[in-house]
Amino acid sequence: MNSSSLVFVLVAFFAYLLMMVIIGAMCMKQNNNTEDYFLGGRNLNGFVAALSAQASDMSGWLLMGLPGSIYLMGTGQAWIGIGLFIGTAINWIFISGKLRKYTIRANNSLTLPEFFRNRYKDEKNLLLGASSVVVVIFFLVYTASALASGGKLFNSIFGIDYHTALVIGALVILVYTFMGGFLAVCTTDFIQGMLMLVALLIIPIIAYCILGASNFSSVLTGTGVDPVSFMNIMQENGAPIKAVSIISSLAWGLGYFGMPHILVRFMAIKDEKELKKSKIVGISWVFLSLLFACIIGVVGRAYLAPTILGSEGTASSESVFIEMIKKMFIEDIRVPFIAGIFLCAILAAIMSTADSQLLVTASAVAEDLYKGIFKKDADELSVFKLSRVTVVIVALLAIAIAWNPDSSVMTLVSDAWAGFGAAFGPLVLMSLFWKRTNIAGAFAGIVSGAAVVILWDYIPLVAGSTLGNVTGLYSLVPGFIISLVLIVVVSLMTPAPGKDIVEAFEDVARS
Repeated sequence: MNSSSLVFVLVAFFAYLLMMVIIGAMCMKQNNNTEDYFLGGRNLNGFVAALSAQASDMSGWLLMGLPGSIYLMGTGQAWIGIGLFIGTAINWIFISGKLRKYTIRANNSLTLPEFFRNRYKDEKNLLLGASSVVVVIFFLVYTASALASGGKLFNSIFGIDYHTALVIGALVILVYTFMGGFLAVCTTDFIQGMLMLVALLIIPIIAYCILGASNFSSVLTGTGVDPVSFMNIMQENGAPIKAVSIISSLAWGLGYFGMPHILVRFMAIKDEKELKKSKIVGISWVFLSLLFACIIGVVGRAYLAPTILGSEGTASSESVFIEMIKKMFIEDIRVPFIAGIFLCAILAAIMSTADSQLLVTASAVAEDLYKGIFKKDADELSVFKLSRVTVVIVALLAIAIAWNPDSSVMTLVSDAWAGFGAAFGPLVLMSLFWKRTNIAGAFAGIVSGAAVVILWDYIPLVAGSTLGNVTGLYSLVPGFIISLVLIVVVSLMTPAPGKDIVEAFEDVARS
């Protein structure tokens, strides 16, 4: 990138980042208590709630991880997108409304761990403590994935050292999250979600038009892949896709039921009318975004030819969207300021997830662990201050995890997604739809789900290899199944929940 183009891109980035910080400062004035800081006073409108939920969900993975895997191995990788779309639709249609009602009924719970405690009248805080620890552990990994995406983005565009870029991106996210809390996060997520969608729709269409339909297959062949195999969803890396790969990919959809940063948006929606609007907007946004993210991987393979990303001396395949924007608006069309705007869409994807993760982790530490367990008489001000301190500490720890420039965004995201999906997903479902669930079953579900994912992904149990590497099965599958089974079995083997717990369940079911 020449110096004149770089100036225009820098101006676009500066303007965008400045806007995010200003929003944080404006929202800061509306934070009068912890409910405002963590849930925006339960006053989100439908459009903001929907785009905030989905933008915070997808992260840099949508514009880097998914297109990069398809660029590398073909459309067989699109099964992950199919699984995520199914999970998103089920989450909005069946979970969102019921969870919103139940968290209000359960002593106006502000966080997912607090909901578990209040739902099961957990006076010993077993559920609150276990779920808060899970939030902190897996959100550290998840936040690290977002910051790693930011580091790769700045490194690829500006040639800045990865570590310097990592710190710059983290600082900006830190500033507006620290100041504005949930309202700032949701407002910025709304803007970021719109920008992401526009970029996803426009870039592959323009690239395909530049290539021309008649040239597409021949150019694709020149990159070393068979177009028929590459475009076949039942093929992966030139070979028939294995059943275990399809199962693992579709299983990503199970993760939605346990994602605290997504579920908290359902809890914050203003009313039933806005919730109906959110369902339509959220599901539509996800369908279009996932579809065009997959198209980017396919079109990008041909558009960037003869360059093959991931080969020696080139950017990684996860930079396909970045490289397409640079080639399109700096080399072909030559409108570098537009390049800067669209590159901000990738930054938007990264920021929209990292800010949510920081805030949910802060709520787990300040609201759930500190006030819920260690200092129950803590006042609003001390909880408020601790939450902001926690945001800073978590950001620093996430930077440390993401410090290795070879960190894979896809790997970091998949590990954290599996952890939350297995630990919380089954319990959220059972909490909302099975009144026989009790504290013992809930605790068994949280602990077993998290433990299975950690054992499956990190502990070399078979000849020096992990079970994940040996079987090829995504850890979310065994983690979710074992957690669900233990919730049912342990609940049935222990005393039934009290009358007041059952009455609360039935009240929500009738409403």
